Amino acid sequence: MNQERSMPAARNASLVVSALWMLGISLVLFFLPVINGLIGGVVGGYKAGSVGRALGAAILPAVAVGLILWVVFALFGAPIIGFIGGLAVGLWALFASVGLLIGAIIGGALAPSRGVPG
Repeated sequence: MNQERSMPAARNASLVVSALWMLGISLVLFFLPVINGLIGGVVGGYKAGSVGRALGAAILPAVAVGLILWVVFALFGAPIIGFIGGLAVGLWALFASVGLLIGAIIGGALAPSRGVPG
């Protein structure tokens, strides 16, 4: 007889979806400067399913902003300025979202494990 598991299987969202959850909640709670990133990070980290994936989802927007800036400047004939500007803005976004990173670690740790229950 095939029995169902007592714990539901963890449904892990993709990194992009987890990052969108983090950004969306952070933007909705813009009036709570530190707590918005923390709450967004916890929810996105839980959706990601593990601490490593949660950190990847938290860092993804900062990397994306840096790459987008580089592409925009490269299109206008200034790839070196775009690279430096993109790197600076990406690092600023990474350091500015410390609450998001902490929340991602908490949410990833709280997510149900992917392993089969024993």
